[in-house]
Amino acid sequence: MTLADRWLLPDGVDEALPKQAAKIEHLRRTLLNLHESWGYQLVIPPLIEYLDSLLIGAGSDLEIETFKVIDQLTGRLMGIRADFTSQVARIDAHCLKNDGVERLSYCGSVLRTTPAGLDGTRSPIQLGAELYGHSGIESDLEILSLMLDTLTQAGLAKLVLDVGHIDVVRGVMAASGLTSEQEAKIASLYRAKGLPELETYLATQSVETQAKQWLLALPRLCGGVEVLDKAESILADVSESVSNALAQIRAVADVVATRFGVVGLHFDLSDMESYSYHTGLVFAAYVPGHGNAVARGGRYNYIGEVFGRSRPATGFSTDVKTLVSLVDVVVEDRSSVLAPATHNDALWQKIKSLRAEGYRVIQQLDQDTNASDFDFQLIAKGDDWELVKVN
Repeated sequence: MTLADRWLLPDGVDEALPKQAAKIEHLRRTLLNLHESWGYQLVIPPLIEYLDSLLIGAGSDLEIETFKVIDQLTGRLMGIRADFTSQVARIDAHCLKNDGVERLSYCGSVLRTTPAGLDGTRSPIQLGAELYGHSGIESDLEILSLMLDTLTQAGLAKLVLDVGHIDVVRGVMAASGLTSEQEAKIASLYRAKGLPELETYLATQSVETQAKQWLLALPRLCGGVEVLDKAESILADVSESVSNALAQIRAVADVVATRFGVVGLHFDLSDMESYSYHTGLVFAAYVPGHGNAVARGGRYNYIGEVFGRSRPATGFSTDVKTLVSLVDVVVEDRSSVLAPATHNDALWQKIKSLRAEGYRVIQQLDQDTNASDFDFQLIAKGDDWELVKVN
């Protein structure tokens, strides 16, 4: 390793220098205050915990993304969190134990073994909200609305909301009588959007004609509101669970159109991008020119069951660093004051007073520091110190 290589960060791991860090922290505080105004209480889970607690019930995709280390005190396997959801579920189930609705928010660093997408980071600052204890469409709409309000508050414009439902794909596959191997293969083709390959594969399988029509139609049910009309017609006779899922998607479309008229709507009824722990509505927000979703969420009932309390739940998350990279976050500058580095009690009290009032006071350790770079300067006047504006 050369001397220069010692300063290189791993691929997908970045840091924020002062100006960028100020923007990230400003936006973090702004968005957490927004969540508090909605009634969401802040929790701060640990960065690392035992793997069997961190991943249990979270699905195989999250397990792949999690860095593992050995605890030198116990010899047990630990994981560095790649996502907050299972941790917040543990807090709701094991620590808070509230039988009613619980609203929790969080913000902190996560670390992933692989980046999300071609231009994604492995070290996001994940911010999100989770709602426990309510299984109705009303809580899905609350979380989805909070997500859109969060992105709007961050300054994002021209948002496009992509909505799907896990029960559409699962319902069609169940009604088609597929084997587990067939389901896995079709799911991989849905993820890859491989329509020709899907047609070729189904042509070789012993699947009923009606089921083949459903399975081939799903990845084509992708687009604007007109997709819902087609889906309600093509999938009308699949099952009650599919019909209910389509009704929930329609309800989301109606509410978003009313509350967030400028947000574009897109529907993908073969969406397979969500973590495997999702159980109902899933949604993601996009902005033009950015390939990855800027926020993603959905329902994940039963995740708390492994902690002893099976609770309905829904939530979303976003990356504060990504938001800052996409918008011009304005951080209000404090008025700056240059003060001597002299040991003087009156000067020290004046500096403390100015800092308490919101000034940024810097003592002059370097004689080359130029007073013209500051808004004010502290000048001795007898036994007192006067704040003088720099011309």
